[in-house]
Amino acid sequence: MGQRKYFGTDGIRGKVGESNINPEFVIKLGWAAGKVLAGRGTNKVLIGKDTRISGYMLESSLEAGLSAAGIDSGLLGPMPTPAIAYLTKTFRSEAGIVISASHNPYYDNGIKFFSADGFKLDDDIELAIEDMLDKPMTCVASDKLGKATRINDAAGRYIEFCKGSFPSDLSLTGLKIVVDCAHGATYHIAPNVLRELGATVVEIGTAPNGLNINEGVGATSMDAIVEKVKETNAHLGFALDGDGDRIMMVDHLGNVIDGDQIVYMIARDALKNGRMQGGVVGTLMSNLGLEIAFSKLGVPFARSKVGDRYVMEMLQQKGWAIGGENSGHILNLATSSTGDGIIAGLQVLAAMLRSDLDLHDLSSGFDMYPQCLVNVRYQDASQDYLAHADVQGAKQEAEAALGKKGRVLLRKSGTEPLIRVMVESDNEGHSSKWAEHIAETVRKVAN
Repeated sequence: MGQRKYFGTDGIRGKVGESNINPEFVIKLGWAAGKVLAGRGTNKVLIGKDTRISGYMLESSLEAGLSAAGIDSGLLGPMPTPAIAYLTKTFRSEAGIVISASHNPYYDNGIKFFSADGFKLDDDIELAIEDMLDKPMTCVASDKLGKATRINDAAGRYIEFCKGSFPSDLSLTGLKIVVDCAHGATYHIAPNVLRELGATVVEIGTAPNGLNINEGVGATSMDAIVEKVKETNAHLGFALDGDGDRIMMVDHLGNVIDGDQIVYMIARDALKNGRMQGGVVGTLMSNLGLEIAFSKLGVPFARSKVGDRYVMEMLQQKGWAIGGENSGHILNLATSSTGDGIIAGLQVLAAMLRSDLDLHDLSSGFDMYPQCLVNVRYQDASQDYLAHADVQGAKQEAEAALGKKGRVLLRKSGTEPLIRVMVESDNEGHSSKWAEHIAETVRKVAN
């Protein structure tokens, strides 16, 4: 595989106006993608976005670039990332383009692509687009230019798709649910899905103004929804992130239910109902308690690198369906080709109704081991601090002390100059003691 210049693990992302998130680069990106995709079939690409103010600018830039390459665009407006994957498939489009920086603040944005089958673009197509970006931009003849049309019923189609993933013999009547849409792309979708399935819905984070996405609300800021669930005596809460591919939940007592617990509830329900395909994929950050709980159920469990694309790769390699991250990216390939917060939430609700348990009791099926995470900043990116003998020695000392009742994970952050030291064990005191011991060793070596 060639060397990537522009695409990261999740498309192209950065601060608006800096790096590559500017009109000039994005017009060229639209053109380059258009040239690579031209002639593969329908000659149409769908473009969707979240609620950031920069979405308008980047949408028109992509549209102009695609038009110059002779490709038509279907504009979806603000739509969740998983909705764009689904609609790309149903419209038989060449590709779907998502303008979003997910859970980042409003001043960041990003662009990622889905292929015609609703999965992330193959590496060879991404590399072909990169090659094309280095060529001079051209324009097809006027009679070959691409047209742009607005797709007006996109939200309605996706709402029906979400409802279709919920068992038709079940209803949410009688449940009061708080939904936090992070002022993001699900603001006009998630409340409607739940209402149409019978729930009483209390909304927060559903008033986007272009600048407030993820600000103090959503799956990365759980305080607002915890308060609202308790204040309104709701049965539970759903918190989605800015582009709708992640979910965290809250039970009626105000406890936060994370991605590990959500994966467990969905997988255990699938097992009980004879729908389990193989095992479950977590990541290096998944709680040790989750792994132990699956081994008690006799369900194989594997860990991928951190990142939903690595979870997806491992699921496809093993032919399994269910996986996820503790941050709330939940994959179930039996229902959707990408992480979908709304659909994952509906699967938990179905499991609740089938088992006649509330969310609190359903989610307490396993013991979460106390995890202690310490971040250590470093200066020199060229050094491999993790391989240093002192750091390895401290890690081995911790592992020997914890034995089978604990786990140590050291990794470099993919986005910041940080080394993440994570220790978990069945004892909170042991977790924090050994995490601090290793972190102190890393600090000495790194500085």
